[in-house]
Amino acid sequence: MTDRKKDLLALAGLLAVLLLCFSRILFTHQIIRAPDIQNEYYWYVLDVVKQGAAACFHIDLSSAGWDMLTNGGTSVGGGTVSLQFMNLRNLIYQIIPPPTSVAWFIVLHLWFGAIGTYLYCRIIGASRLAASLAGLIFAVAPEQASLVNAGHVMKIATIVFAPWAFYLFEKGFKTRRCVYFLATGFLLAFQFFNIHWQIAYYTCLAIGTYGVVRSIGIFRAENPGARGIAHVLGLNVATMVFFLTTVAISLLPLADWSTDTNRGANSGANVQAASGSTPQAKGGLAREEAMSWSLPPEEVAAFVIPGMFGLSRQEGGENPKNIDSYYWGRMNFTQTVSYMGLLPWLLLPLPLMFRRDRYTLLAMIAVVGGILFSMGKYTPFYNLLFDYFPGINRFRVPKMIMFIPVLGLGVLSALGLDLLLDPAVRGTRAFKRYVSGIAFLPVCLLVLLAVEHFGRQYWIERFIEMLAQPTRYEPSSEQLVMQRWGNLTTETAIAAGLSALFAAAFLLYRRGVVTAKILPVILLVLFLGDVGRINSKFLFLVDAPHRVTEKKPAEIEFLAKQGKEYRTLPMGSDPMPYVSAGVPVMFTSNAVQQRRWQEFLDSFNPGSAMPDIMNVRYFVFPAEEFEKEKAALSVKFAPVFQANGSVIAENKSVLPKAWLVPAVALVQPQETISVLQNPAFDPRRVALVESAPPIPMIGANDPQPASAGETRVTLYQGERIEVDAAVATNSMLVLGEKYYRGWQATVDGKSTEIYPVNHVLRGIYLTPGVHKVVFVFDPVPFKVGKYVTLASFAFFALMLGREVVLRRRAKGCACVPVQGGALQVEGE
Repeated sequence: MTDRKKDLLALAGLLAVLLLCFSRILFTHQIIRAPDIQNEYYWYVLDVVKQGAAACFHIDLSSAGWDMLTNGGTSVGGGTVSLQFMNLRNLIYQIIPPPTSVAWFIVLHLWFGAIGTYLYCRIIGASRLAASLAGLIFAVAPEQASLVNAGHVMKIATIVFAPWAFYLFEKGFKTRRCVYFLATGFLLAFQFFNIHWQIAYYTCLAIGTYGVVRSIGIFRAENPGARGIAHVLGLNVATMVFFLTTVAISLLPLADWSTDTNRGANSGANVQAASGSTPQAKGGLAREEAMSWSLPPEEVAAFVIPGMFGLSRQEGGENPKNIDSYYWGRMNFTQTVSYMGLLPWLLLPLPLMFRRDRYTLLAMIAVVGGILFSMGKYTPFYNLLFDYFPGINRFRVPKMIMFIPVLGLGVLSALGLDLLLDPAVRGTRAFKRYVSGIAFLPVCLLVLLAVEHFGRQYWIERFIEMLAQPTRYEPSSEQLVMQRWGNLTTETAIAAGLSALFAAAFLLYRRGVVTAKILPVILLVLFLGDVGRINSKFLFLVDAPHRVTEKKPAEIEFLAKQGKEYRTLPMGSDPMPYVSAGVPVMFTSNAVQQRRWQEFLDSFNPGSAMPDIMNVRYFVFPAEEFEKEKAALSVKFAPVFQANGSVIAENKSVLPKAWLVPAVALVQPQETISVLQNPAFDPRRVALVESAPPIPMIGANDPQPASAGETRVTLYQGERIEVDAAVATNSMLVLGEKYYRGWQATVDGKSTEIYPVNHVLRGIYLTPGVHKVVFVFDPVPFKVGKYVTLASFAFFALMLGREVVLRRRAKGCACVPVQGGALQVEGE
């Protein structure tokens, strides 16, 4: 059997193990119970299925994409158009019917990440068996697998690119061929295209660190001279530059978009200069918010005792029966678990003892550096990065970097397994000490269990504040405290028993009772049993939500017939089924919002003109709530439809899509919200602007004409809106659409400026007469980024073509002369 066939067989074996480990969510008619899947991602899957298989091969880069259905109209300036480059993988949704196709998508991506880990381990010298173990650790370690429970589909799809990036980068360092460095940048760009930018950013940080450490190692070991140093540095720079050019179609629009979000330059992270007078546009999140999800140092113990601080708080409902205690640690909450299995930690000392080379060093940097980074606010290390390193303060979950330590631990495990099975290592005195250390672990855990049992009252009193902390599902009580303490001691006992089984296997192996062929099987069974016990608590299923693509509920059917110029606001219910049915809604949840829009949402008052200016014509109330508040609601809302326990009420004061206002009031941006909240404010008479008008306009308190004129929307599409306006006096045309810099406007074919109006809307000034006003979504950063990316694609294609030609030439001449007249076979 050839080496390639052996590798394929190993990868097929990996897939078989993953299918077995995740069979519960793969072979079912139910869906993973995770709000992000049930309320959001599942509806995306249904839309993909509806588009058909042909859509998986279709790419349209002509438009930056303005979504008129969600969040009152929204876009990231074209930053997500690159998702079309990933369309091919949507074939999974065409081949496998929903809802289980979501689980298959996740598991197949985890296999993809396992393959990348396998290839990296092989290129650094690990055996196939050891590389397979590394791939398995990357895919099934609960730190990764519990992301399934959180419903973080795109996070998983982004994480799995990381091992491939390291594989290609290392291939480049070994061969010193530019094509592999370019391939690394190309792959990092495609990871970024998955739109989970925090994971992509952390991968780039890790790759950058890898490049620096690896390059320094080359300089020290080879002493290549100035030319050699310049060559290696140039290859590193080529990787970075090529990544930036390839990702430009996303990066340029997102960089422009992010400056105006709640994490941009005007966000809560602004600080005062030393003088205290001039604000520094530092941007990003405020420190406390950015560091809320920092891994508390004491939870490092959960690397050995996984349930020490409880397990996931199930945001989708009450806990599954096999979880005895919610997470009760110091993070706000968590839907995942900080556990990677016990076996990787047991194998970790072996490469530190017997293989202290560059790969052991790099993997240890990944493990230790990643864990320190994940501790966030609890370490000076992360605080310094937050203050001084670009980009760190844009993200709020330091613990999200834990996929890097998992990868590093997988690599160390592969190196450790090979050393464990090496007869030369097995016969050393150092190996004997190593096995003794393994045997000492269960003893330590048993001592800890005894301390917990006999000192129960003391420890409970010592940590009562943490133990009694309530959750959203459980109030503080003595029963809660005892539940948590009981779970802690049970998990300690399980960890002690498991470590004893591992210790027994190692001891029997050292004494020759267990052979080198049998030991890996025993370790694999114990590892899968260990992680399988934890993962089973995070693979919870429920029936799929109602598929509105098959049969729309009556209330959605009613709203779908009302056209798209007016919006709907479901009160207390999921807006995504409405969006899926083509009903525009005012609000959909998103952690990153435009700053103005977030301020508008935070202060939203249905009784004011705020819903009127956003064209919110229909409110969907639960029937019971509407009956209770009927007297107050009837002032502004009139019920027009009732079904399925919901009442649709029409907003009697809603404004049309476009209207003319004869008067403006100059108001500071920070003051507009309070004016909008005031029920006395009339947006038909006055427009709130932030700069002096370029044409004469009457003031808010001046006498007004009988009518400013009339408007008619003649075209309303996602990226183009056309309005005919018959204007009687100098006026502002206000559009019930959010202000965004990417929109361009023309009046009678001539370009005109769009102004922010009423804090969140867009408007233009018009003089008397009949005018044709056209709004087009055409952001410049997207156009520039698109052409840069396409040029980068073309260049990479040329480089790949060159590589093919060189390889064919090399095959044509298997032997080449070298110094001294000798011959050697050309290869890598």
